[in-house]
Amino acid sequence: MAVKKTGAEALFQSMINQDIKYVFGLPGAKVDKLFDLMEYSNNPKAPKLIITRHEQNASFMASGIGRLTGKPGVVATTSGPGVSNLATGLITATSEGDPVVALGGQVPRNDVARLTHQSIPSKELMSTATKDSVEVQDSNNISETFANAYQTAMAPKSGATFISLPKDVLDDEVSTETIAPLTPIEQGGADSKTIEDIINKLEKAEMPVILAGMRSSDSKVTAAIQNFLKKFSIPVVETFQGAGVISRDLEKNYFGRVGLFRNQIGDAMLKESDLVIAIGYDPVEYEARLWNVDRNGEIINLDSIAPEISNEYQPDLVVQADIAKTLNELSEKLPELSLSQDKKDHLHQRQAKFLSKDAVPERKDANGVHPLEIIHALQEQVNDNTTVAVDVGSHYIWMARHFRSYKPRHLLFSNGMQTLGVALPWAIAAALERPGQPVVSIAGDGGFLFSGQELETAVRLNLNIVQLVWNDGYYDMVKFQEEAKYGRNSGVNIGSVDFAKYAESFGAKGIHVDKAEELEEALKTAFSTEGPTVIDIPVDYSDNIKLLSTLLDDYVN
Repeated sequence: MAVKKTGAEALFQSMINQDIKYVFGLPGAKVDKLFDLMEYSNNPKAPKLIITRHEQNASFMASGIGRLTGKPGVVATTSGPGVSNLATGLITATSEGDPVVALGGQVPRNDVARLTHQSIPSKELMSTATKDSVEVQDSNNISETFANAYQTAMAPKSGATFISLPKDVLDDEVSTETIAPLTPIEQGGADSKTIEDIINKLEKAEMPVILAGMRSSDSKVTAAIQNFLKKFSIPVVETFQGAGVISRDLEKNYFGRVGLFRNQIGDAMLKESDLVIAIGYDPVEYEARLWNVDRNGEIINLDSIAPEISNEYQPDLVVQADIAKTLNELSEKLPELSLSQDKKDHLHQRQAKFLSKDAVPERKDANGVHPLEIIHALQEQVNDNTTVAVDVGSHYIWMARHFRSYKPRHLLFSNGMQTLGVALPWAIAAALERPGQPVVSIAGDGGFLFSGQELETAVRLNLNIVQLVWNDGYYDMVKFQEEAKYGRNSGVNIGSVDFAKYAESFGAKGIHVDKAEELEEALKTAFSTEGPTVIDIPVDYSDNIKLLSTLLDDYVN
């Protein structure tokens, strides 16, 4: 006979059964029973409750767990604004393929349709921000609802799911058993005929190029791509979320990242290619209308989901299957292939020109630290296990173009939604999930204050996070594009903040850097400090206009 329990207890046990490690969020009257269970449980397998300073940041932390592990992170909030504050984080997670299960408190069922305290249509509100949004009407369904939300969040394309939990449902008695740990869903590889078709196209191609998208960053897929490259050495172009697919020993295959403006070596490589193999590519990262302009070559789309077909993207071969299994099978059956010597020479010239752009330009009367000086100093201090979370702003373009990362999901970008404020919450998730490994968060002065209050969370948890703030007093990513278009800027001038003092007010360490020569010592101090450290860096963005420079003649801004 089943042991009697409440809906809250059934939900709590369901999270334990699915091996949830952390629950991020803020409490409230509608979910206090669930929070009480998490706070005082003596079960060693119980998820750790982490209270944040804002629900949006809690959802970012949960999505950070999702991105790092491939398994859903969990966020829990109370009703009304507690739920609505989740919207931006869940939209970002769904857009960018990060699995999240969001739990939102709700008023009792008989108050849902009334204009009462914190009564909002939570399920309907979240339906456009998630893959699936449901409201539990019977406490006996709580466990199965959570299991399905967990499974749906993780299934390709991964994203967020939402469960609305009326207070009386959490309080009601449950007579059913909780759902046991779920069995992983396995997808098969491509069939032998499809493998033969891919090989046939590769044999005919003169310049095949891999476009490694967001789903390439799965560890198994990354390993399969690297295995393939050791069999057939061809160029690879990463998207921002594909960063780290190329390891150090395959650096000769790396031809940059594409995103935002169509003026990178990767864009040139894709245009020149007579066969683009798009692996785990998602158009939300970089629309085909940017990179697939006036191309004459073919496209193979290899992914776990069907591609979005558009006027600009109609692949010649669509392979929907397990990516890693398909690539490994392809590598086994692939005959010995090699690019012609002319193509190899051409690629060598392309790469030499590409690498030359990493050099810090000579400057007179410099006012602040050049972005490349910051990147070079940071690159010298990190190792391959360092997680670097990057916020959105001008700094994110510089980082995406010039900072190297050699492991997947160790250089994190928001490129689907370009959401401000993600970096510090993601860094907190990384510090929890990868204890003992270095963690860096990078933000502009504008974006940092979208989530800077979570410094208190990082201090409370004693997390070793190095936070760099590129400080120039503007929303600069908007500023330099406005100036390029109109010759002036508007609505981008923001006040000055002393971020070192700001950090100290939370109990973190604060460091000012005034010139490039001080960066090395500041970074060494930060990495050796216990707990979070914020380094306030005055940045010189005078070269930002070069970010818009034209590489390809047909580029249209």
